[in-house]
Amino acid sequence: MPESAIFYVVLAVVAVALAIIGFFAGSAFRRKSAESTIGSAEDEAKRILNEAMKNAESRKKEALVEAKDEIYQMRQDAEKDIRERRSEVQRQEHRLQQKEETLDRKIDNLEAKEEKLAEKSKEIDNKLAECDKIKQSQMEMLEKISGYSKEQAKAHLLELLDGELDHEKAVKILDYEQKLKDDADRIAKNVIGNAIQRCAADHSSEMTVSVVALPNDEMKGRIIGREGRNIRALETATGVDLIIDDTPEAITLSSFDPIRREIARVTLEKLILDGRIHPARIEETVAKATAEVEATIKQEGERAMIDAGIHNLHPEVIKLLGKLHYRTSYGQNVLNHSLEVCHLSGLMAAELGADVTLAKRAGLLHDIGKALDHEQEGTHIQLGIEVAKKYRENETVIHAIHAHHGEVEAKNVIACIVQAADAISAARPGARRENIENYIKRLEKLEEIANSFGGVESSYAIQAGREIRIIVKPEAVTDDQMVLMAHDISSRIENELEYPGQIKVNVIRESRAVDYAK
Repeated sequence: MPESAIFYVVLAVVAVALAIIGFFAGSAFRRKSAESTIGSAEDEAKRILNEAMKNAESRKKEALVEAKDEIYQMRQDAEKDIRERRSEVQRQEHRLQQKEETLDRKIDNLEAKEEKLAEKSKEIDNKLAECDKIKQSQMEMLEKISGYSKEQAKAHLLELLDGELDHEKAVKILDYEQKLKDDADRIAKNVIGNAIQRCAADHSSEMTVSVVALPNDEMKGRIIGREGRNIRALETATGVDLIIDDTPEAITLSSFDPIRREIARVTLEKLILDGRIHPARIEETVAKATAEVEATIKQEGERAMIDAGIHNLHPEVIKLLGKLHYRTSYGQNVLNHSLEVCHLSGLMAAELGADVTLAKRAGLLHDIGKALDHEQEGTHIQLGIEVAKKYRENETVIHAIHAHHGEVEAKNVIACIVQAADAISAARPGARRENIENYIKRLEKLEEIANSFGGVESSYAIQAGREIRIIVKPEAVTDDQMVLMAHDISSRIENELEYPGQIKVNVIRESRAVDYAK
């Protein structure tokens, strides 16, 4: 074997030996390291365990201390509650004891009072017995003195009382009759007051003239026609006066008969709308307007009958009722007045327990004669009685018509009710207005007072007499004098005139300078 090979073998053997030695040396080192690590871990575990035991012991002590404190506090609270309850029980026992003592005293007092009452009752019984004896003896003595027995004295006293009672009865009867009269007046006032409060009726007032508006003033000439033939044809066909004056765009119709005036108004309005105005057309239009007004009259009569709640009226009576729609009395619409009297009569009849239907019928028909007093002779009462008899109305209704203005004495309660209702409807404030003559006289007197003052140039009563405008001469009346004049005129109006509301006195002073350029 060569030396190099031996060398390599030896080298390999040495390497293997070194590897084995290194392995055993590493194993020994790792064992020692592991043993040292295990030892340190065991020491650490023991240290942690000791610390945990120490902490647990301290916490245990703290918990025991807290538990002892809580137990002590609960014991203190319980003892305090027990002490309070014990004191409350003692107070209640004390109060009960006091009440028992009070009751015992009251019982003792009651027993003492009962004993006293028993003694007094015995004394009263004894005294009553003595009184009976005295009374008996006195009665015997009185019988001996008077010579009357008990029954005879009683009869004598009754005779005396009868005479006194007759006088007292007469006085009482007079007082009772006066009280009945007073109560009747009071009840009547209450009935009328209730009826007035519950009756709310509208009123419309129509004047003796009607005004028709025109689209322009040129229409006046067309209505007049050539040589006035159109206006003559209108007046002849309708029986109404046409007043064409300086009033712009208006024509006034004047007639004492409200139905003819209404026919003329409807005719004129139709002609204005149509535009064809000539005598033949006027006659045709008047015929149509007459038919329309008659239809309206029938409708108004039926409406009044329905509003009043009255049935079985004759058709001619219904037509007469409708005519009252165009009839006025002192500015009060007669149909509305009749309806109001009807409602008032029904309300008062209900209050008095009378026949409501009959009272309303009498109230509705009480002024039916006013539908004919423009056409026939006689008062509206006489005409109303004739109409009611002609169409076979109830005798009570006829009597109410006859008596509603006091021409005959009212013989039944229905007539009295209608009288009262008619007076209420006609006399209440605002129902009627003053007639045109008094109205014109008042306005003339107003202007006369104003014109009587010096320096007045002219005066005009306007707004239905609620204002008077006075124009003074500027050279005769100064501004200061104008104020005094207004006051003096107001004072004279207050002293000399009677008027509703107030009147405004308006004094006007105006200066003008006029010149002409030539």
